[in-house]
Amino acid sequence: MDKNELISVIVPIYNEADNLKELHSKLLAALKNYKFEIIFIDDGSDDKSYEVMKSLKPIKIIKFRHNFGQTAAMAAGINNAKGDVIVTLDADLQNDPYDIVKLLDKLNEGYDCVSGWRAKRKDKFFKKIFSKFANLLRRILINDGIHDSGCSLKVYKRECFKDVSLMGEMHRYIPAILRWKGFKISEVKVNHFERKHGKTKYNWKRLFKGGIDLINVWFWRKYSSRPLHLFGGLGIVLGLAGGILGLGLLFARQVYHIGLRNSQLPLLAVLLVVIGVQFFISGLLADISIKNYYKENGKGLYNIEKVEER
Repeated sequence: MDKNELISVIVPIYNEADNLKELHSKLLAALKNYKFEIIFIDDGSDDKSYEVMKSLKPIKIIKFRHNFGQTAAMAAGINNAKGDVIVTLDADLQNDPYDIVKLLDKLNEGYDCVSGWRAKRKDKFFKKIFSKFANLLRRILINDGIHDSGCSLKVYKRECFKDVSLMGEMHRYIPAILRWKGFKISEVKVNHFERKHGKTKYNWKRLFKGGIDLINVWFWRKYSSRPLHLFGGLGIVLGLAGGILGLGLLFARQVYHIGLRNSQLPLLAVLLVVIGVQFFISGLLADISIKNYYKENGKGLYNIEKVEER
């Protein structure tokens, strides 16, 4: 990137009052050779985070009325950013602001998004275990090509967010969505420090929500343009299973005179057929809805990098 391009640094904040002055000072030092803006988003903090923010300069502050979550805060920061390059990181000082330059240098090699990779994490044991499990599941379902999607330290070109909607806990899957859309993704090993102040916001609820959003990303990647292939396929499999079971029971009743009065298998056969029909109809309706969605929103099933005439 050209050093005359503006860099927008976006930091979601929830109860991090003791970290903000040091974080702001390190950002100023790390980016002294660049044009930049710093955007702090107060995600409904109930400590003195907002008061500390107001004492810092230069800074742009976005204050939420209450806690909406990290993804919402990140989306608000991106929507209010003016930069050609977007940088995101956490406010807990576990990310190293000086690593931003390394990510920017990697971006200059022709990538659209560069993610930090916390190769030597300084988190507690249970958090590392949950993170490894989540990363394994992520690689199985969506294979975004990076080692550490949970690292908030990332840099993006502005155009990455043109058609990306952030909801739920989707911020951790932005590289996967971008790769699916055809953007070039890379990663760089970065420093990671122990938390010095405040409490971690990571808990089982975030893990559960992140898992649901992972399934959502997997579905959109595989079946967003063809939901009938998923629901219709399941419907056909279940319907055939019910039909075969029903024919087998009929054969057993007529040929071998096996009594079925006290058996639950006929009900199971009927249930499988009914569920199969419902899945197939749901697939048809979802297919119609998806086509209308793309049509009404002017979105295509492809992403054009550029058109050239020579």
